[in-house]
Amino acid sequence: MSQAASTFSGNGWAIDTTPEPPDLNRSDSDYHPVFKAFLAGSFSGTFSTILFQPLDLVKTRLQNPSQHVVAATVNSRIQPGMMTIFSNIIRQDQIVGLWRGMVPSIARCVPGVGIYFSSLQWLKSKMGKTNGDLGALEAVMLGVVARTMSGVALIPITVIKTRYESGVYKYNSLGGALKAIYKAEGIRGLSCGLGPTLARDAPFSGLYLMFYSQTKQAVPKEWMQSPSAASVVHFSCGIVAGIAASLATNPADVLKTKMQLYPHKFPNAFSAAVYIQQTYGVKGYFKGAVPRMLRRTLMAAMAWTVFEEITRTIGLK
Repeated sequence: MSQAASTFSGNGWAIDTTPEPPDLNRSDSDYHPVFKAFLAGSFSGTFSTILFQPLDLVKTRLQNPSQHVVAATVNSRIQPGMMTIFSNIIRQDQIVGLWRGMVPSIARCVPGVGIYFSSLQWLKSKMGKTNGDLGALEAVMLGVVARTMSGVALIPITVIKTRYESGVYKYNSLGGALKAIYKAEGIRGLSCGLGPTLARDAPFSGLYLMFYSQTKQAVPKEWMQSPSAASVVHFSCGIVAGIAASLATNPADVLKTKMQLYPHKFPNAFSAAVYIQQTYGVKGYFKGAVPRMLRRTLMAAMAWTVFEEITRTIGLK
């Protein structure tokens, strides 16, 4: 006897109620939310990394005194170091020189942003906050943990990226840089500056997520329901959050740059801090603050805006 389930309609005809076989062609809505968050984050990271790479290059040069990035006198007028670097790079390497270090930047930021957003999605699901608003402390904690996971996984690429941008090291390729650093310095060379990197990125992400989520929650709900208005709100909230988080974490960024450019001279964060304090004073901890603040703020705001739009489109939210 057939086991197929059936019922009878009023006229006596049998109606087959056997469940439809599963569709083997999975749609995008069937994929795991963490995987979708990774894809959305990677796409947003690609877009924002390419767009704002010149600001990161200038920031690294400002923090490296061997490249003569202090203010220069031109026609009896003091030119800011940031503008001097821009003009020097364009004069020496043309416009394309502003994107020096693009390959390691992409290799670091694209999977890095993807890992960050997927980790964030996974952590939120474990806390039962997938669709709910985060409290201030919850946002700080989730941002710190997610960025730490991403930072540890990609520290070798971070080292290469910093050296590429500095102009001090001349590597021919990403693979060649990995081999050269490992041969000369071992695992320690590929992980140098991990402490300051996490001290910069983890608090930045925690503070950024807190400011971003709290600012967004203060916005009238009806604004978020309009696609055109929502993008403006997301970007504006990102700008506010980025400025505050960037200023708070710039000292760690300076320490990280010193350690990754001169690992033999600065084997730990304390030695780098002593040098900066003795050479430049407190203001030394804020070298490169302007281009870094512009880049991190605009990049994070752009990444979150694109991520929010993609996740809304693919049904993640």
